[in-house]
Amino acid sequence: MKSVICFGEALIDFLNTGNQEDGCLMLQNYRQYPGGAPANAAVAVAKLGGNALFAGQVGEDPFGDFLESSLQAYHVNTQFLYRHPKAKTALAFVMLDQYGERTFSFHRHETADVLFTKEQVSDEWFTHEVIFHFCSNTLTEKGIASSTKYAVSKALSANSIVSFDVNLRHNLWPEAKADINLIKNLIRSAHIIKFSLDEFDYLAQGDADNFIEFCFNWNGQLIIITDGAKAITYYTKGNGVIPKSIQPPTVSAIDTTAGGDGFIGGFLYALSQFNTLNEVMYNELTLDRVIQFSAQCGAIAVSKLGAFPALATLDNVLPLLNIPYNPSSQSQKATVDLFLRSN
Repeated sequence: MKSVICFGEALIDFLNTGNQEDGCLMLQNYRQYPGGAPANAAVAVAKLGGNALFAGQVGEDPFGDFLESSLQAYHVNTQFLYRHPKAKTALAFVMLDQYGERTFSFHRHETADVLFTKEQVSDEWFTHEVIFHFCSNTLTEKGIASSTKYAVSKALSANSIVSFDVNLRHNLWPEAKADINLIKNLIRSAHIIKFSLDEFDYLAQGDADNFIEFCFNWNGQLIIITDGAKAITYYTKGNGVIPKSIQPPTVSAIDTTAGGDGFIGGFLYALSQFNTLNEVMYNELTLDRVIQFSAQCGAIAVSKLGAFPALATLDNVLPLLNIPYNPSSQSQKATVDLFLRSN
């Protein structure tokens, strides 16, 4: 089994859980959850039984303590988690509408995560064969963008599989608009590229076919496009602009905060079970099953509040795939492996 290194931000999600009257005021209630897209992905891998590591930086403050202990509670390896002595841990306030869809208000100015430097990217990350996963929130400022590009280049030099979940948050970027050219520059380096449909449309700029070809002109092997409860569309390099699709399971969404992270975490866990990327990419049934497995993981994540606690375990996923339940974790892993590889 390969290790999965998830690089980027770990932050506090203050999730709005309702409100209450206090005299003439209406006060909002917030509950503190651990979060951050790459941190969520690492926990998703670990909760399924994978070997997950998180690489990033939080503050030397109570919020940083909470994030470190939360990652460790879910068995994520934190040996590459740094603690900045002065900068604070990033915060996000998450508002939910009646459908569980969220909007974010970030407090992330000169926080510890964006002060991560190239010097902190260690050769030790790539001592063993790994899958390297990152998102676009480490591209929003010049310093952290430079560190991200350096880490990705190190991963490629070590022959790692590189996964890029675009995961745009426009309000984190200057002028509240993501830099298309910078994101496309990082897409060139990735083997696995995941978008939401909105993100894909924004980056494609009205020319989907040419954008798909662009993604495959470099390292790209697989493009995945999610669209909430609608069909997941994916493209492989061998099939060019000819899509395939899988319908995700129908669930009642409570909180969509970690839906995409649950999906990509499930995908990374499944991918880590194979020796090479080609074993997945050149077996159509295997790839379908990997994405089916990932879709179930994403659906489970939106059916509960928060990120880390809502992410799936094999106990959750196996019954939904009609795989016989066995309380032994080793038996579960063997059963998942048989499901993914069966022809």
